[in-house]
Amino acid sequence: MRIALFQPDIPQNTGTILRLAACFGVGVDIIEPCGFALSDARMRRAGMDYVDHVDWKRHNSWDRFREERMPGRLVLLTTKAAHPLQDFSFSESDTLLFGRESAGVPDEVHDAADARVLIPMRSGLRSLNIAVSASIALWEALRQTGLCATDGHSTSLHGGTEGPEVSRE
Repeated sequence: MRIALFQPDIPQNTGTILRLAACFGVGVDIIEPCGFALSDARMRRAGMDYVDHVDWKRHNSWDRFREERMPGRLVLLTTKAAHPLQDFSFSESDTLLFGRESAGVPDEVHDAADARVLIPMRSGLRSLNIAVSASIALWEALRQTGLCATDGHSTSLHGGTEGPEVSRE
């Protein structure tokens, strides 16, 4: 499972998503150009010391990302989708793609996605913050697939390592 950010605009959101990815053991692809320098201090501050604990890769263009990306489906999270998040079946090899905060993704990117998924929300409101959207979508994908890794070891989504189930009653 990976997260891909298409030309992100806001360093704090990118830093937050890198921190999210570090905590859940998923990789991140950043598709440039970005609306900020990737070495920007604001992004590092948002990601804190977690940025050093995530497998992230820069791609200098959409075409380069398509050439270099891992096998598996490209799942675009977009307000223009009809398929709700909770009804979509995620796979371990999926890459969750998120568009620019200011403009989403162009038609070329939208059309290249293997699936388009919507996070349902109240009508009349435009969208969620991208870091919030990434958190919601990643959690659902990890919940469905049972993936969660820390230090290369598979863990349950209840916080413990694989082993006997523990009652939380």
